[in-house]
Amino acid sequence: MEIVAVDIGGTHARFALAEVEAGRVVHLAPEVTLKTAENASFQLAWEAFAEHLGRPLPRAAGIAIAGPVQGEVLKLTNNPWVIRPALIPEKLHVDAYTLVNDFGAVGHSVAQADAAHLRHLCGPDTPFPDEGVITVVGPGTGLGVAHVLRRAGRYHVTETEGGHVDYAPLDRTEDAILAHLRTLHRRVSTERIVSGPGLVAIYTALATLEGRPFTPPRDDKALWTVALDGSDSLAAAAFDRFCQALGSVAGDLALAQGATGVVVAGGLGQRIADRLPGSGFAQRFTAKGRFEAMMSRIPVKLITHPQPGLYGAAAAFAQEHAR
Repeated sequence: MEIVAVDIGGTHARFALAEVEAGRVVHLAPEVTLKTAENASFQLAWEAFAEHLGRPLPRAAGIAIAGPVQGEVLKLTNNPWVIRPALIPEKLHVDAYTLVNDFGAVGHSVAQADAAHLRHLCGPDTPFPDEGVITVVGPGTGLGVAHVLRRAGRYHVTETEGGHVDYAPLDRTEDAILAHLRTLHRRVSTERIVSGPGLVAIYTALATLEGRPFTPPRDDKALWTVALDGSDSLAAAAFDRFCQALGSVAGDLALAQGATGVVVAGGLGQRIADRLPGSGFAQRFTAKGRFEAMMSRIPVKLITHPQPGLYGAAAAFAQEHAR
């Protein structure tokens, strides 16, 4: 069955044709990326994709959106589009559709990805068990968290707000980072540290702790650049702390969810993939006291699929409409 896969973010909306069969994605065509600012609505972007292809679109769609998918009116994060699910069949001329949160789509992508798109990070370099929970954690603009339950040849994805649990420091330096953030926020969640913008918070706290004169970075993107290229030693130190915190959080989530495998996802995850194995990530992941031996037996991988949102949107449709 041919469908349209859609991944709508704050800046871009990505479209692709996909083939689904028996609950799985069997083919995903190259994507077409449109700027949301250049299209006044989802419907107009949909029509622009059809015009690009030069043919009528399939009458089925898997749609991932950056925001909640419950309610009569869906307002997307950092995107002016408004989507009314009840009007999707009329506006898009589809007979069947699936709506899924963007990180839920990543969960579906993890569930259906083949071994070639799962890169080993730490723990045993083995496939995930056929049954059990896979924890999915994705640092980006925020911190996405989901889990995939696999049982009896099927799977179920649950998106969570796990990125908003309380941040738990493990040493004096992290105590200082938490103290710095408490001057800015009434409550400090994990997402304040383990996310793209979190690097700025770590950097600022380290500079304050060491009494260094520093110029606050213009934005987190600029800071990530100098942290990864090594041109700013303080930024590099902040990055090391980020990797340790990510390992701690991934381990905490695995414990909380009873995981038999963990996947790091998101564009930021792919950007730092080469650096994670040599950082403190693995040590912090397993540093769970009496459960250290158990944690060391959990395989941790990175999803490397180039379009996990689109692939996951198609996979979500395939699973929902398999019967």
